Amino acid sequence: MGVTKSALFTAEQNQMAQFAKVLGHPARIAIIQYLLKSNTCINGDLVLELGLAQATISQHLRELKEIGIIQGTIEGASVSYCIHHGRWIEFKEIFSALFDQYEGPDANTCC
Repeated sequence: MGVTKSALFTAEQNQMAQFAKVLGHPARIAIIQYLLKSNTCINGDLVLELGLAQATISQHLRELKEIGIIQGTIEGASVSYCIHHGRWIEFKEIFSALFDQYEGPDANTCC
């Protein structure tokens, strides 16, 4: 989707697409799942947990932080990350509203 084409869509559609794009990498899904499972702020645990290089994990963390799904706090020389509660709820509501629109096929009209 080109830069100018995004103007054809609503702000909610663009936001949902950006979020879906960030979720489009399995490493970022794994990071989110780990953060949800641990339910606490984490820092160096991801390298051991995922088996990826620190630089790779840092890149994925940056993508997640830019979209707002995680937040980080500086603790000495390291940064700890956790799920951003407010944004998580916002994204959950947006996608739930989309999925809730589906009522199932009508046996008489569905192809």
